[in-house]
Amino acid sequence: MTMTRSARARRWVTELVVLAAVGGALAACGGGAGDMLSVGAVFPLHGMQSTLATQELRGVQIAADLANRQGGVGGRPIRLVVRDLETRDGARAAVDSLQRAGVPLVVGAFSSQLSMPAAAAAASDGLVYWEAGAVADRLTGQGSPLVFRVGATGANLGANSGRFAATQLAPRLGLAPDRTRVAVVYENDAYGQSVAGAAASAVRQAGMPVVADVAYDYYSPHWATVLGQVAAARPDVLILASYIPDGVAFRRAMLAAHLRVGALIGSTMAECGPNFGDELGPQAVGVFASDRPEGGFNPGALDRTGRQDYAALVAAWRSETGQSQPTEEALAGFAAGWALFHYVLPHSRGLTPTAIAAAARATTLPVGRLPNGAGLRFAAGSDVGQNLLASAVIWQWQAPRHSVVVWPAAYATGSPRFVPLPA
Repeated sequence: MTMTRSARARRWVTELVVLAAVGGALAACGGGAGDMLSVGAVFPLHGMQSTLATQELRGVQIAADLANRQGGVGGRPIRLVVRDLETRDGARAAVDSLQRAGVPLVVGAFSSQLSMPAAAAAASDGLVYWEAGAVADRLTGQGSPLVFRVGATGANLGANSGRFAATQLAPRLGLAPDRTRVAVVYENDAYGQSVAGAAASAVRQAGMPVVADVAYDYYSPHWATVLGQVAAARPDVLILASYIPDGVAFRRAMLAAHLRVGALIGSTMAECGPNFGDELGPQAVGVFASDRPEGGFNPGALDRTGRQDYAALVAAWRSETGQSQPTEEALAGFAAGWALFHYVLPHSRGLTPTAIAAAARATTLPVGRLPNGAGLRFAAGSDVGQNLLASAVIWQWQAPRHSVVVWPAAYATGSPRFVPLPA
């Protein structure tokens, strides 16, 4: 009998919880400590975020498995010691338990709301924190020399939205940049603020007027008020920073209100998984998303080593899930894990948090070397620990449940269409 994707995911989460419990017990009592390199991991394994978060964790695990096939770190196999982290209030206890287990570093945590307290707890415990997916700017904006993020920030995604609007959308709308009116709408938390602030800044730098700046509460968005402010501003381009449920709700409310814009760019909400396309079907067609790459982007964005590593991920992902290409979350998790397990840890002068952090800062990889198209070079200034060579793209839904990369050209598998946005 063929197992569905959701059934495979549920089985993998169940197996992971059992393995995490066994691994945590072994680490706590010192079992195999001399032979294994234990690495902590905190992710939400249950609840609303678990489906996408476990894809990201699976990507990290595949990176560990592939590194182990190549001899691990100095001959020591890598073992992930996983803790289920569902709420920000649980971050301290989860990280403290990993510190007691003797891990030198913690990988996490998918969600910005979870990653920020997890990173703070790890840093205060003297552990390296290695972010695999969350994008809120403040994660790497606190000045900790022990906190690192391989992927894009909210500022990266927001700035990409602004540049894409100026260079690609305005010409297709037949408008000069200074005549292209832009509205920015965002969920009012650290993630949404990061994206919206950078988007507005990039829009203004391109000479486009920001005619509306509208924040809403995820739990009580009051779409009529939000859309009324947007409609009054008469934007040509609308940039939206949301999560998936509110992104879906916004698009439905927009259509119900008969609000017309030339283009709608979501930041992660439209390509953070299939949910947006699955729920909206034809109503998603034409929507853009500023996001991280997922499987299936143009392989020309990778160098030879990057292509080989990406092929190894695809083979492992297909074997484990039956899916032909890794999801965005899996690719982000794998790229972050591969950077750590393959490039940083083997060159660390010891496996203490201080030595690992120094090795991370000393590691430089060219753009295209990591399997998501990124390079690696960590900042040392106000955004210390942020990868300055992270990758980000613009997607577009071009048919029901089908999206393609349309920008930048190095990643693109198609060209922008449906401008103006269908009603």
